[in-house]
Amino acid sequence: MHSILPLLQAAAGGYTREYMGAWALMGAGIGAGLAAIGAGIGIGRIGGQASEAIARQPEAGAQIRGQAILLAALIEGVALFGVVVSMMVLFKF
Repeated sequence: MHSILPLLQAAAGGYTREYMGAWALMGAGIGAGLAAIGAGIGIGRIGGQASEAIARQPEAGAQIRGQAILLAALIEGVALFGVVVSMMVLFKF
C-alpha cells in the first residue's frame, strides 16, 4: 500500500512563509475593501428606503429615523469587525 505523505510533502515544499504572506496581504486588502464597500451599500440603501418611508408616512418619521440609525450602527459594527480581522491578518505576516 502506498502512502500519500511523500506526495503531500512534495506539494507543500514550494510554499514559503513569504509566499503565504503575500497571499495573506492580498486577502487582507480585499477583505477590508469588501467590508467597506458592503457597509457603504447597506447604509446607502437604509438611508434611501428610510427617506421614501418618511415621505409616504410623515407621522412615523421619528420612529423610522430611529430604526434607520440603529440599523446603520449595526452595519457599521459589522464592517468595523471585518476591517479589524483584515488588520489582524495583515500584522500576522
